[in-house]
Amino acid sequence: MRNVTRKVIQFASATAVVMFIAVVISGQKARATATALTTPEQPLFSEYKGIRLGMTADEVRAKLGNPTVKGDDQDYFVISDSETAQFAYNAAHKVVTISIDYTGVPAPDYHNVIGPSIDQMQDGSLYKLVRYEAQGFWVSYIRAAANGTVTITIQKINRLR
Repeated sequence: MRNVTRKVIQFASATAVVMFIAVVISGQKARATATALTTPEQPLFSEYKGIRLGMTADEVRAKLGNPTVKGDDQDYFVISDSETAQFAYNAAHKVVTISIDYTGVPAPDYHNVIGPSIDQMQDGSLYKLVRYEAQGFWVSYIRAAANGTVTITIQKINRLR
């Protein structure tokens, strides 16, 4: 039971991180800056265990099984003691966000997720977000300085009409 409680707390933390990133991104104008390096044409990281943005909740559950926490707007999966995944869905129940947390195990190297460079924050954490405007999504990589937890997020870009 304690392990499930820990996973629920991780779920809440992951949700907060995803929401924070979404708020930051939605508040920014899409522009090229020194921190947004030239975006490669092909994303390096665009799916997780065969699950891509736009897939249905039923397709996600068919690939990963029953989620630990299931909802109409998001699912949370405990893949292992050191890996969790969260999927957020839109009103049509299609994936709009994929967020994976790695704790205490080797996560994918940032080079294989966001490219050759990453920003180091003052606290020692690593962060980078790469926008793929033509494909309609962004990918971020965050490694916490305190415990080394890595969060990789793929999110659909909401286009203003």
